[in-house]
Amino acid sequence: MTLTTFALVRHGQTDWNAQRRLQGSTDIPLNEIGRGQARDAVAALAGYEWDTVVSSPLSRAAETADVIAAGLGLSVARRLPGLIERGYGKAEGLQAGPELDAVRIPGGFEGAESEESTAARGLGALEDLAEEFRGRRVLVVAHGTLIRLALDRATGRTLPSVENAALNLVHHHPVDGWELEFFNGERLLAGVEV
Repeated sequence: MTLTTFALVRHGQTDWNAQRRLQGSTDIPLNEIGRGQARDAVAALAGYEWDTVVSSPLSRAAETADVIAAGLGLSVARRLPGLIERGYGKAEGLQAGPELDAVRIPGGFEGAESEESTAARGLGALEDLAEEFRGRRVLVVAHGTLIRLALDRATGRTLPSVENAALNLVHHHPVDGWELEFFNGERLLAGVEV
């Protein structure tokens, strides 16, 4: 069985996360809590040998990946545009309330990327990596909505929000597809041999 194992890690916290603002594709940096979350994530990831580390090019994911990779004695191989967070259009930077409600439309927000498009883009990037690194272990640092929507599509589940810097471990088999072992640091499967 040729399993490709992925750790899908959401970036650490930013000030906009703390303020509950929609970030989307706006490039907001990590805050100090987020840097600490990135350092803490190393412990959960150190139990595996990783063949490569890739991330979204947005600074919050890139810095999280750099911190994690350094903690594991690795370096980030590349930044993949396909891993950028869902664009929320006019809603980016807004918090829940009248301003956000004013840009809401059926299925999302004015100018926003659709969930379907985000899921297809994110899963496409992961499938490309699964093909390139077949049978190996790939550590990916990206964004919460992108990871959740890609995993929803890959596994046929409807998952809750992805926590900052938590371990999400998924396996890809070229024939059998995707199997989620850990989500938000919690084991979902009894054990997958990797």
